[in-house]
Amino acid sequence: MADIQALLSALDVFSRAPDKASLEKANAWLQDFQHSPEAWSTCNILLRSLEAPAAAKLFAAQTFRSKVTYDLHQVNAANLLSLRDTLVAALDHYQAGPRTITVQLCLALSGLALQLPSWDNAIPSLIDSFGQNPATVPVLLQFLTVLPEELCTNTKIPVTDQEYRERAQVLLTANAERVLSLLSMYIQASGVTLAVQAQVFNCLRSWLVAGEITAAALAETPLFDFCFDALASEQLFDTAVDVVCDVIHETQEIDDNMPVIERIVPRVIALRPDLAAAKDDPEKTRGYARIFTEAGETYRLLLLQHTETFFPIVEAIGECSAYADLDIVPITFPFWMRLAQSIGKKSSVPPLFNDAYKSLLAIVIHHLHFPADSSTLTGQELDNFRSFRHVMGDTLKDCCYVLGTEPCLMTAFNMITASLSHGSNATWQEIEAPLFSMRSMGAEVDPLDEVAVPRIMDLIPTLPQHPRIRYAALLIISRYTEWISLHPDHIPAALEYISSGFGVSDPEVCGAAGQALKYLCQDCRQRLVSFLPQLHAFVGTMGSKLTQDDKVLVYEAIAYVISAMPMEQAAQSLRTFALSILESVHTVTVKSTVATKQDLRDVGDGLANLEVMLHVVGSFGDELPSFCQNTCQEAWSVFDAFIAKYGSDYESSEHVTRVLRHGLTLFGASALAVAPAVLARMASAFEVTGVSSYLWIAGKILGRFGHEEDPILRSGFKGVYERSTDKLVSMLQEKGPAAIPDVLEDYLRMLLQMVDYSPDLFFQSSAFPIAFRVALAALTLIQSDIIFASLDLIRIILTHDCLSPTATTPLPPKFPIYAAAIRQVVEKEGFELIGLLLTGLVGDFPEETSSSIITIFRVLSGLWPTQVLSWVPPVLQRLPVSSAPDEAKARFLTDLKAAIDAGQYDKVKYAILGLDRTSRKARDRRRLAALDR
Repeated sequence: MADIQALLSALDVFSRAPDKASLEKANAWLQDFQHSPEAWSTCNILLRSLEAPAAAKLFAAQTFRSKVTYDLHQVNAANLLSLRDTLVAALDHYQAGPRTITVQLCLALSGLALQLPSWDNAIPSLIDSFGQNPATVPVLLQFLTVLPEELCTNTKIPVTDQEYRERAQVLLTANAERVLSLLSMYIQASGVTLAVQAQVFNCLRSWLVAGEITAAALAETPLFDFCFDALASEQLFDTAVDVVCDVIHETQEIDDNMPVIERIVPRVIALRPDLAAAKDDPEKTRGYARIFTEAGETYRLLLLQHTETFFPIVEAIGECSAYADLDIVPITFPFWMRLAQSIGKKSSVPPLFNDAYKSLLAIVIHHLHFPADSSTLTGQELDNFRSFRHVMGDTLKDCCYVLGTEPCLMTAFNMITASLSHGSNATWQEIEAPLFSMRSMGAEVDPLDEVAVPRIMDLIPTLPQHPRIRYAALLIISRYTEWISLHPDHIPAALEYISSGFGVSDPEVCGAAGQALKYLCQDCRQRLVSFLPQLHAFVGTMGSKLTQDDKVLVYEAIAYVISAMPMEQAAQSLRTFALSILESVHTVTVKSTVATKQDLRDVGDGLANLEVMLHVVGSFGDELPSFCQNTCQEAWSVFDAFIAKYGSDYESSEHVTRVLRHGLTLFGASALAVAPAVLARMASAFEVTGVSSYLWIAGKILGRFGHEEDPILRSGFKGVYERSTDKLVSMLQEKGPAAIPDVLEDYLRMLLQMVDYSPDLFFQSSAFPIAFRVALAALTLIQSDIIFASLDLIRIILTHDCLSPTATTPLPPKFPIYAAAIRQVVEKEGFELIGLLLTGLVGDFPEETSSSIITIFRVLSGLWPTQVLSWVPPVLQRLPVSSAPDEAKARFLTDLKAAIDAGQYDKVKYAILGLDRTSRKARDRRRLAALDR
């Protein structure tokens, strides 16, 4: 009774509006209860209690299902049949519902049947118990419905593949004929209710999907016709649609199912008048669309082989595609795509299909029209419509695949010219929708096309100036730039149209102009070199009027043109743009007054423009052009002064360091001259600000120049390592790891570069033990990238060659020093390391970390076996039972000790994997239990 009262109290928490702590405490108690052996009897008492609240009874039923899945080993084999009888009695007790409880009990019985070979007559016995009384037939149908689903989908049930095959044969295959006969009887029984008929259909679906009842066997029963006849019933319509679709789907093996298909197809085609009659009922139309589309997809090859017979299905699908409700239209799209793929394999397109795709092209373009009054749509509805337009764009590509891109483009072109001929009576929607279709079909355009695309490009400058039309036209240009590159005569007109787009007040039009300019310059860069002065002038005159997003696109476009120039000319052009931006940085730096937020924002915008240019240009190679010889030092002097004054501004630090990163690529070896100064500034800036980007760029410099032997540079490496470590320790003391994940990640990645390129500085520094402690602190976080970085660093440290020197290789003189430093750290921190590894393994570490944990454990076990065996037991005691059950802990310790005692350290892997598997199962179980509540 104490257990029941505690259980009721825990469940009661969920009926109120609890605080998070109370909710978590109650949830944890309930999950632990479900694990316990006592839960079997407690839940049985609750299910039979008249006074227990409904929530408690449901929880009891859920617990039975969970324990049958996970904890059947807790029941003595001699008591398994008694457990079965208990569940059957409970099912009889709840024959009138509630359904939530009967479903859980049926699932529990299904899982038990799979694991109980001695119950060899599960279905016949339950038919005898529940199948004769009309009041209990719904419970029987519920069990017969969930049995195939549970057997086919619940992979948590602990049976072997062989055991599963044997039990599935006994439970399902051997009873399929009897179940089909039973369902046929119930569907037409005297006094049968609509609710029972719906259950019959659901049960039939379950056995069809499981592959136990075939379409051929179904066709020999009255059920087959009932499935189609039920479509005339308002109450059974949805269920009948589901079962008809499943029956069609199960005839995919065409040659094996032709007799059934010959019965299905006339019934499907006969539904066309019903589709027309349901035009005002979207839900019915949806159902018919699903049936016709399923038939079209399943019988696609028959459509092509016997077109006259099967084409009414295609026509019906076309009617569904033309339906006004855009939630229904996409149901048909997979059919059109797969049919197009099949038609594309034929030497010619049959005329009927040619006409079908012409109609589809017109239908889709019609659907692309924005409403006459867009204000009637909510913001979310408008976003959904825009997203759906892109989905329809894929169907337009299917039309191109069948009809050819040129005819499809000309269809859209003719729609526009027809609308333009109406003069002022033409709506912008009539023009914009075909333009959008041209953009969607642009991916299929032949770059050598000389018919449709030239006419489209000539048409664009003549279009009305409506913002939506300009937006669509600009995006056509951005999609057709590959064609423009091969037809350079169109470049001036395209560039002029794009430039004028930046002068439109609508921000979306400006954004489209930026996109168009970017792609034009990217694909036509060689041909636009002579236009660079014009582009430079454009930046000078229009730059202040553009948003920052548009400016970035413009600078990116210009960078593509620069990248196509001869090296010296490219360097000169890049320097011109870069110095202009750097001058603005210098101006803000030397101001006598403190820079405003807007000043710093303007600097950041300029640096973002420079960043994108450097990213596109990349590198000039090993030898810098003459125009770049002094630029590195000049640029660094500007940045150095700016960081010294405004380095504490986070956004500014991000922009500066990203530019420095690209500068490292651009200048290559030439950046070596300023690298020590950069490192020194990064170290001091991090000391002052604690901003992670300074560590990030220091790591990039280490990765680029870490192999250099220059003493000044190496002093810079040592300085940034030790100073940043000291700063990080103070930050951790003040804030804790969870408050500075970005700093920890960039620090660890810097150390990964250092241990790789400068191990002498890394291991011999007084910062090494502290750095190791920081790596351990990072393992307390839940961010995957940080955990991977920390584990990588620890793994590299522990697997360093200095700890396992080979006799055939001369020992580097510093290896003993490295080894001593590592040993000292591990002997001091090993216990905490083991604790963090095992806690993370059974807790929040990503699944992919197991290989690193195995490697670390294997090395620790080989080099510190005695310590590991003394560290592990207290760590295991601290692990929560909910994530690491006691038997799993004991097995892990036994396996680990056996591997270490035998000196077979590779077998440590199996101990780790065993604990990991058990832990994941336990966590999955708790997660699913929480979802049920």
